[in-house]
Amino acid sequence: MKVGKVPENVLKRSVFKQLHTTRKEVLLGAGVGEDCAAMKLAEDEVFVISTDPITGAAKDIGALAVQITVNDLASAGAEPIGIMLTVLLPEYVEEKDLKTVMAQVEEACEKNHIQVMGGHTEVTKVVNQIVISVTGVGKAKEGRVISTAGVKPGMDIIVTKWIGIEGTAILAKEKEAALRERYSQPFIDKAKELDRYISVLSEAATAVKSGVAAMHDVTEGGIFGALWEIAEASGVGLEIDLKKIPLKQETVEICEFFGINPYELISSGSMLMAAKDGNGLVMELEKAGIPAVVIGKATDSNDRVLLNEEERRFLEPPKTDELYKALSK
Repeated sequence: MKVGKVPENVLKRSVFKQLHTTRKEVLLGAGVGEDCAAMKLAEDEVFVISTDPITGAAKDIGALAVQITVNDLASAGAEPIGIMLTVLLPEYVEEKDLKTVMAQVEEACEKNHIQVMGGHTEVTKVVNQIVISVTGVGKAKEGRVISTAGVKPGMDIIVTKWIGIEGTAILAKEKEAALRERYSQPFIDKAKELDRYISVLSEAATAVKSGVAAMHDVTEGGIFGALWEIAEASGVGLEIDLKKIPLKQETVEICEFFGINPYELISSGSMLMAAKDGNGLVMELEKAGIPAVVIGKATDSNDRVLLNEEERRFLEPPKTDELYKALSK
């Protein structure tokens, strides 16, 4: 495709024709020449807005881009309404590739009942693979927004599902040929299918009803990065039992294969939470079919400590995600 704005006929044929999901709240949506979107709110509602790019995956990039943004909104206790989408394409991309990405986007939007409200699509020399940046728009009742900064000393720290599942699924898809050198195809296929757990909408909704004080989607930097961020935002210390952090065997083995740390691997689908009664919240999550476990407590010190039997070490600020190390091999 030629550098510059995607031609109007391609835009109509391979972008707009893929989009069908609509929301009554959206007053002005995606269309040729429309640079803005408009959304109606009730008097007691507030906007909740999130933004995220997808740069570490090539396969299923459209679906991932939508789900990651929906997860961010859910972690704030908001109901996702729509997204604004920026798609940057390298010159080698063909129209059929754009159409495939937009079909992925629409499938994810339909699943999450959200609308593509608008965006921008461009071919540019400055990227060497498709880059998608998504701004998510949601709504929440006034006074009911959940913050990452809501952790207080003494609160329990909870993790849902398993860490590293997003990174595991991406590596199983992007590095399948390399993994076949050691693992069976059924094992690789099982790792690929972990992306079915990436949505956190159900656990967020359950947690909001069950007294959660803070939530944070575990994304780039993995669980170690998310723990640092929630502690830094809240101004608390942590004592975390490393052995209680839940891992899938597929994640353990694939991380071992690539020589990477599963605790620093991108982990969308796992939610970090804080609550006064962590065991009570875990019980409510499990009633909703969501595995969860208390992994430690917030403290009133400045220390963020990881406990591994007799070993104590300090948590460090987030580093570059381990996914990129594995993808470069």
